This record gives sequence, structure tokens and C-alpha cells, in this order.
Amino acid sequence: MKIISFYKNEKVLIRKAAAGHSNAQRTIYEQYAPKMLGVCRQYIKDIHFAEDVMIKSFVKVFSYLESFRHEGSFEGWIRRIMVRECISFLRKKQFVVFDDEVFDYQTASQVTLSTELDVDYLQRMIDRLPEGYRMVFILHAIEGYKHSEIASILSISENTSKSQLFKARRILQEQLVKQRVLGYGTE
Repeated sequence: MKIISFYKNEKVLIRKAAAGHSNAQRTIYEQYAPKMLGVCRQYIKDIHFAEDVMIKSFVKVFSYLESFRHEGSFEGWIRRIMVRECISFLRKKQFVVFDDEVFDYQTASQVTLSTELDVDYLQRMIDRLPEGYRMVFILHAIEGYKHSEIASILSISENTSKSQLFKARRILQEQLVKQRVLGYGTE
């Protein structure tokens, strides 16, 4: 079966979706929903809640399509909406607690492990992190936000962001060391 592309130009697709054309909106949804569910799933453990947030986020995407300026990646723009909606969801559910303990970030030692782990195992490890640690870890390590941006998004200080990231990494490193010592996931 040959699939014919109705929209060869992303700008045309976005313009038509902004004008309310349901086929254009469906095309955008079908193109980006799998990736965006993955983004939501990183923040929200329960797949059903993650899916709900993703769908609500797409409603917001379609509501604000006219404000997209074509200056950056369209996928990146959608992703930012998803991330903010996930954070908003977690705040409303009062799942997020940030630890304000500050430490000397420069003296933190880094442990590097070279092992092959599957993605599902790593995702489960990240899922087990406390919510505040997990959110900062994902925003910094996966999404690439700077500590100043994370502080602004989450309404926390930069030092709290750094502290949360350090603690998340330490927990993950301890889990990896434990996994390696016990022989799980090794060849």
C-alpha cells in the first residue's frame, strides 16, 4: 500500500492545521504523538496519565498553532508544550517535592560505568527516583535544559536544581553499581 503525502511542506501543514483543517491536525497528531507520549512518559510514571496529559497538550498545541513563528523546530516547540504540561500536571497532583539542601557541586565525585543496559531497565531506574530529582534529571540530562532554565520552569533556585541533579545521578550510579555487583544485565 502506497501512502501519499497530502502536505509536502511543514509550513503549509501548520497553516492548514491552525485554520482548523482536521486532516492537517490529524497528520500532525499522528506524526508527533508517539514521540510526545515518550516525552510525557519520562515525567509521568503511569502510562494512562501520561497519555491524558499528551492529549491535553495537543489540544493546547492546536490552540496556539498561530503563535508558532517557524524560527525553530516545530517538534521542539511541541516538546516544550508537552514538558510544561507534564510539570503542571505533577504540580497539581502535588507529586513534586524539592529538597532545598545545598551542597558544594564542584566537590561531587563522578562515577562512570561502562555497561550495556536496555532502555526499559534504565527507564525503570529513572522512574524510581523521587519526583523532584527525576524532573530535574530529565530536564537537564535528557531535554538539555540549563540549570537557570530549570530553576525558572520549576520555580526553584539554581542551586536546588544542581543539588537535585547531583542526588539523582548519585542514586542512579548507586543502582548501576548494585546492578553490576549483583550481575544483573551483564553478559
